[in-house]
Amino acid sequence: MNVAHTILPGADLDLTKMPGHWLLARMGKRVLRPGGRELTRRMLDALAIEPGDDVVELAPGLGATARLALARGPASYVAVERDAVAAAGMRDLLHGPARRCIEGSAGDTGLADRCASIVYGEAMLTMQTEHQKASIVREAFRVLRPGGRYGIHELALTPDDLADARKEQVARDLSSSIHVGARPLTVSEWRRLLEAAGFHVDAEITAPMRLLELRRLVRDEGWLGALRIAGRIARTPAARRRIFEMRTVFRRHASALCAVALVASRPA
Repeated sequence: MNVAHTILPGADLDLTKMPGHWLLARMGKRVLRPGGRELTRRMLDALAIEPGDDVVELAPGLGATARLALARGPASYVAVERDAVAAAGMRDLLHGPARRCIEGSAGDTGLADRCASIVYGEAMLTMQTEHQKASIVREAFRVLRPGGRYGIHELALTPDDLADARKEQVARDLSSSIHVGARPLTVSEWRRLLEAAGFHVDAEITAPMRLLELRRLVRDEGWLGALRIAGRIARTPAARRRIFEMRTVFRRHASALCAVALVASRPA
């Protein structure tokens, strides 16, 4: 899917008000995960998707991770996407009777109990309230079969003993700059969220949060992709101001931010 020629979620919003992730997508950025493509790949490696697996992806967005998961040849793949425009884009890249996208909430998918062997979602729980986070994780547990695996890739606060006042300041600054409520947890808090739903955490992988740094941009998008993105930003003053503001906030709180991927299993 070429984001430059596709109607994107939030396309009808003013650039000054658009959620940060859709603004970046509007500029051509395809990889919108806090740990970049590398951490996504490591999460997928830990999930160990095989041809016999039934996979559910929550909030697939532009489908960058869906492509990687589908390349592993699972028996079936279902995307659950709340945004109608994003869901339509996902359907454009899914082919075959065992590949589909449904519109629904990650906390209430409408899928049958124990219908999946793999569930994952990225850069989505961070934006939810405490209650919503717990609801989504419980839903993942419900749709997984015993022995099934659940993966998340989210923004995290660091270190684990970060002062509450600093946590609140980081969340306020992030929310203000990206125009979406951001409520990241520490790595240990993410672990406890999964364990509270009944999961056993099997793998924990962290990475620096460098979403808007040049080296990460090139690594995620390639040199040509990075140049195209830079060109669009340069030609769009409103977007340039927003993106520079987001990068300033990320840099200001760099010592308190990281990306984390956790893979957990539902006990057999």
